[in-house]
Parts: sequence; C-alpha cells; structure tokens
Amino acid sequence: MNQYEVTFIIDPVLSGDEIKSTASMYESLLKDQGCTIVHVNEIGLKQLAYPINKKSSGIYYCIEFTTPVGSIISKVELALRRDERIMRFLTVKLDKYGVKYNEDRRSGKITSYKKKESKKKTFDSGVAAAPAGAEVVKPEAEPVGISEEE
Repeated sequence: MNQYEVTFIIDPVLSGDEIKSTASMYESLLKDQGCTIVHVNEIGLKQLAYPINKKSSGIYYCIEFTTPVGSIISKVELALRRDERIMRFLTVKLDKYGVKYNEDRRSGKITSYKKKESKKKTFDSGVAAAPAGAEVVKPEAEPVGISEEE
C-alpha cells in the first residue's frame, strides 16, 4: 500500500462551517475512492509567504491516507483544482522515512500536533521563600574554569 499526504490551503474568508465542510468533503472523497484515512491534521490559520488571490493568510489542512493504487491521486487533484475555496494544494507520496516521521510526530516523540497551551511564567531562583521583612542573600557563583588547586 502506498501512503500519501495531501496538504491544502482553504480560503480564510469562508465561515467556520464552510471550512470544515470543505475539509470533510475531501476526506469523504478519499474514502469513497477506497482510501483509508490515517490522520487528519487541521493546522489552522497561518500567514502565507506571499499573497495568493490578494489574501495574506489561509487555513491549512493536511490529510494523510493510504491507497492500493495511485490513480486516485489524479481524481483528487482535479477536484482540488476545480474548487474555488482551495487556494493551493500539494500531494506527496511518503517513503518509509516520511511515514516513520509522521508516526513519531503523532506519538509526540518529535513535536506534537496538539496546540500548545499557554505557558505561565514561573520564576525559580533556587532560594527558599523568606519570611516577610527578611533580607534574601543569593549565593555567589564561582567563576567558571578557575579552580583552587592551580
């Protein structure tokens, strides 16, 4: 079985429901053609490197799928070309290294697909909390590379 990945950019002017229906339409198209969907990654709104159709951002989707025959790709690409909601697309056949990379990424070994949570800033100075009104003295660090034995 061959494994492919199709990434496409949807016009950001569309409503949220239209965007999701566009992506699900291509998922169902692939399923109807006999493909098995491995993973769908809704990357989200991203800035474009250059304007496309006078727009500077787009909604990215990536669908990873397997298929026994490669003739399905031409049908999917034809549908993507005809759809006015799709700004750009790219279909890639994954080799064993690409498949392994995507599996590692999904499992969280490399970087996760999950959106990053807001990080709260915490400060740890290494000094225990002192009672109110007490003076805090930080230990002095030794210079690096100088030892007393020299």
